[in-house]
Amino acid sequence: QVQLVESGGGLVQAGGSLRVSCAASGRTFSNYVMGWFRQAPGKEREFVAAINRNGANTNYSASVKGRFTISRDNNKNTVYLQMNSLRPEDTAVYYCAQAPTSWIVITTTTGYKYWGQGTQVTVSS
Repeated sequence: QVQLVESGGGLVQAGGSLRVSCAASGRTFSNYVMGWFRQAPGKEREFVAAINRNGANTNYSASVKGRFTISRDNNKNTVYLQMNSLRPEDTAVYYCAQAPTSWIVITTTTGYKYWGQGTQVTVSS
């Protein structure tokens, strides 16, 4: 049984930074693509960033590219999302997810099999 547990969300002012983490357990973490998604109230869940199994390949949505950085520590079974220059429109519940692939960086929700419970990020103006 795969478990993904996010942490690190909170309230931050616009222009500030926050790092959210996702600890994984249940199967060999280093074998799989990991992704971050977010969902704002009344909106669909959207792709934020993804990283392949060894961290060599990443992908970002246009709205966060240049501000957010995804990384992973396979020794700690953890994936991170460093968020800088935060904006009020970044306010959402942030979810990590694990895909059943190793190398192809997937950007769609349907491509991921396991999901965490989410962590709230609120950016005040």
